[in-house]
Amino acid sequence: MHNQIDTLFSHLWQDYLSITPSAKRVHDLLEGHEFEHSGKNSKLGNDHIALRTFNIEKINLEKLAAHFLALGYTEQGQYDFVEKKLRAKHFEHPDDTQPKVFISELIVEAMPLEVQQIIRKMTANIAENAAQQDNFLYSGTHWQISTQEYDVLVAHSEYAAWMSAWGFRANHFTVSLNHMGHFQSLAELNTLLKDSGFVLNNSGGEIKGGPEVLLAQSSIMADKIEVQFTNGKKLVPSCFYEFAQRYKTPTGKLYQGFVAASADKIFESTHT
Repeated sequence: MHNQIDTLFSHLWQDYLSITPSAKRVHDLLEGHEFEHSGKNSKLGNDHIALRTFNIEKINLEKLAAHFLALGYTEQGQYDFVEKKLRAKHFEHPDDTQPKVFISELIVEAMPLEVQQIIRKMTANIAENAAQQDNFLYSGTHWQISTQEYDVLVAHSEYAAWMSAWGFRANHFTVSLNHMGHFQSLAELNTLLKDSGFVLNNSGGEIKGGPEVLLAQSSIMADKIEVQFTNGKKLVPSCFYEFAQRYKTPTGKLYQGFVAASADKIFESTHT
């Protein structure tokens, strides 16, 4: 089972790197920094990944989650983002060295009619069993749209616009500060990133959350990548890299959940 989990995350990681060049640079920077200060080749721990979708039956949150449930993951939390018209769940594996998974879906019927029409047109021709294919979670887009349609989506929902350009793939990976030897705080890590020229998401502050909610999170802003639309090319935000520090609960174990107010701001790492 662990081999299957490793294989899936390896495919997701390679696909993610292909449109997130800054992730490779951050990864190399942090691994180099760890080696420099500890003398050990330490692999960066992955706290969690996030996936996005629409609440359309054949490709909804549950269909994406099925891939992880089959690998022994279980649902551990539910979250509502009323303003962004999203709902989400997170999943954990009994082996807590395995990354957590955060899956969200846009509530299509809550969007303006013109947005609904574009999304329904995009998803109309996806095969009924597409989400069951082994490679579905990193299969990208199953449609083509115009730059005008993209702009309509951006005006109402950055999330919908991101999905229209990128489809099914990891929206972000997350470095686990708790598995690093050198950094004591997220603020220290953020300083290194800024000194190295990376731009942080400062919506709600550079650090979202903290010890009081048992989870601190920060992220760099998404890379801008050229996408081919039906009527031309356009630079749009792709994926980003996140950083998480977890704190101990009263039982002495690290908190494993997510904080809706922080996640709400992390979504904005893909804003234009």
